[in-house]
Amino acid sequence: MKWTEQKRNDLETKLRDHQFAHAIPYLLETTKFGIRCAKTGPTDYTNPGCSRVGGDPDLPPDWEWPMTADGEAMTFLAQLNLQELVQHDSSSFLPKEGMLSFFVGVDEPAYHIEHRVLVMTPEQLATAVNRHSPEETTMEETFNGFALSARATLEPPNYAYIDYDQIETDAVGYEEFEEVYQDIRDEGKRDILQLFGYPTSQHDDEEYEAALRLLTGQDYDYDKDSALNQITKKLGGDKDKAKQEIQDIVMLLEIDTDDDVGFCWWDAGVLHYFIRKEDLMAGRFDRTYCSLYSS
Repeated sequence: MKWTEQKRNDLETKLRDHQFAHAIPYLLETTKFGIRCAKTGPTDYTNPGCSRVGGDPDLPPDWEWPMTADGEAMTFLAQLNLQELVQHDSSSFLPKEGMLSFFVGVDEPAYHIEHRVLVMTPEQLATAVNRHSPEETTMEETFNGFALSARATLEPPNYAYIDYDQIETDAVGYEEFEEVYQDIRDEGKRDILQLFGYPTSQHDDEEYEAALRLLTGQDYDYDKDSALNQITKKLGGDKDKAKQEIQDIVMLLEIDTDDDVGFCWWDAGVLHYFIRKEDLMAGRFDRTYCSLYSS
C-alpha cells in the first residue's frame, strides 16, 4: 500500500501521542487501507442503486434470484454502489462503477458457506429495480433495510494478527495499544460493514482457510502448515508462490452482528467474504469464499 504524506503523518502523530513511536516502522508496514460503512437511517427504496444493508435488493428485472444448490432462495444481505465507494478506496482494488450485491445461504456450518456475490455493470445498474425477497429465503428472516455512508479508514493489525514483540515495551503493552488502535481505526457506533483490512478472528489463519478452499477445493483442518503444504502441492511445489497466495487473500467484506438490521451471526459474531487479490483485480467476484467467526 502507498502512503500519502498526510496519512503517514496522521498515523505517526497518533502513535507518538500514545507513546508508541517505537512501533512506527512496524505499523507503517502492516497497517492496511480499509473502507467502513455506517448506517445513516432507513433505506430509500425510491432511489434504486444506493448502498444498502438489509431489506430488499435492487436488481435488473430479468435477473434470476440467487439460489442455493438445493434450489432455495438465498438471503440478501447488502449492496454497495461502487461510485459511492471509489473516493474512499485507497487500495484502488474495487471497480470504479457498478454495484456489488451480497447474498448468503444458511450460516451452518461456519466455513465454506454457500453464497453469491453479484456484480452489476453501470448499464445493468441503470435498469435495476427494487425486488422483494421471496416469502421464504434460506435465513428465514426479514432484515430491516438501512442506507449506508462510506468512509476511508486505516486498519492496523488486530489482536489476532498483531506482533506483540513489535508493540510492547517495558513502558507500554497491548492494553495501552488498544487505545491507539481504536484511535487509528476511528470506529463508529453505527458501523456495520468493513471492506479490506484484517478480519475479526481469534487466530491469524482466516486467509489460510480461504486460500486453501479457493485454490484446492479442500476444507481447512485448522492447521496452517497443512494448508500451506496442500496449496504448495497444488501450485506444483512452489512454496513461495503458495505463501504469496495466502498473503494476497483480501477480506472483501465483513458484516457485523447488528440489532437494528437484525443480523446475528451465531453468538454476536461476524460474516466474512474473502477473495484472491488476482481475482479482485480482474473483477472475478464469482470466485469468493464465505465463512463466519463467532467467539
